[in-house]
Amino acid sequence: MLLFADSLQNGTLALIGTVTCLYYFAKYSWKLLVGIRTYILAKIWKTNLTSYGEWAVVTGATDGIGKAYAHELARRGLNVVLISRSLEKLRATAEEIEQEHGKKTKIVQADFTFGAEIYGPIEAALKDLNIGILVNNVGKTYQMLPCYFLDVPDVEKEILNIMNCNILSVLMMTRIVLPHMLKRKKGVIINISSEAGTHPHPLLTMYSATKVFVDFFSRALNAEYKPNGIVIQCVLPLMVSTNMTHKTETNLFVKKADDYVREALNTVGITEQTNGCLSHAIQHFFFERLFPEWLRLTQFSINNMKKICENRKPLVEKWSGKYKTT
Repeated sequence: MLLFADSLQNGTLALIGTVTCLYYFAKYSWKLLVGIRTYILAKIWKTNLTSYGEWAVVTGATDGIGKAYAHELARRGLNVVLISRSLEKLRATAEEIEQEHGKKTKIVQADFTFGAEIYGPIEAALKDLNIGILVNNVGKTYQMLPCYFLDVPDVEKEILNIMNCNILSVLMMTRIVLPHMLKRKKGVIINISSEAGTHPHPLLTMYSATKVFVDFFSRALNAEYKPNGIVIQCVLPLMVSTNMTHKTETNLFVKKADDYVREALNTVGITEQTNGCLSHAIQHFFFERLFPEWLRLTQFSINNMKKICENRKPLVEKWSGKYKTT
């Protein structure tokens, strides 16, 4: 009798093990197939972005990822509205796009660290345009190294600046553009979040919190308006070499902005949430498994982050005179 019970128990355990293995095999096989479709086949099997409208609007369009989006959208046949705070950079970027890609541009000067008062002039500037794509790219992090919340220089001002730039801009620009897309039953809104928005990140507390807002807002908004022909995509990059990342040297893991955006735009219409490129998707996959949230929130992790910051201090000081808004 005992022998029969042991045999039954072993058979049950073997069945559970087999089912578990089959589950994970199916799960990760599906993820692999989705990844191949999203990041590899998309290079030749991608959406015609001009089908959504004549114009694209890009916030934070004069540096980094925003500037790369503006150039790539023009390269793919759209006229581009550039919105940023520096009039000199706006004019220079507009001239580059017109000369290199032969597309029309329109510039709107606005400082997104300000409040709701800046959006009336923006809405007036956009009202007569057939806007097919909006890229909510503008974003701000701490001006210096990552640090504790109360150690952020001029913390009260930074709270408002980061909230206005990273959250209010996404809400207000969407509110301006989305009604016109609904009338035409088509349009794309691309919201730039961050890998920092996938989990709480100590020492980047405000930035991380605003970026998870962008992700949640994007996914919920997509569920609301997808039946109306509107695509809302959230992009969560890891390290891209820009002013915001102090021009970190590019390598297998750190992408140039132009290369990153070229791959990210290929995924429009294929996936509603993306790391943007194959390299970043692979990094995200391993980070999720090697650094679970409980580990990220330990004092051990915080201390290691502080050491990394100290090692990067000379590089950051080189860029300390630049305002980290893209």
